[in-house]
Amino acid sequence: MKIQSAIAALVLGAVLVSPAFAENSQQTKMADCNKQAGDKKGAERKAFMQTCLSAKPAAAAPMSQQDKMKVCNKQAGDKKGDDRKAFMKTCLSSAPAN
Repeated sequence: MKIQSAIAALVLGAVLVSPAFAENSQQTKMADCNKQAGDKKGAERKAFMQTCLSAKPAAAAPMSQQDKMKVCNKQAGDKKGDDRKAFMKTCLSSAPAN
């Protein structure tokens, strides 16, 4: 019976780690908390996981210039010439709206 449970857990783990779930922030948080939990067991692990999973996410890192460029290019759409240049200058110098 334990082998079947282990196999089921592995299959479930593979499904949860699949690319379809990779962008899910809760899954990412769960993976990070599991790594941090290390060798904790039983009640200690349960308490740690509860605290870790309920913690507020850390502040996002500032957007890189390359990322800003990608966002601004999308927002610029089909603007051309001086209109696009002025838009890009303003967009790249302003703080991104997350």
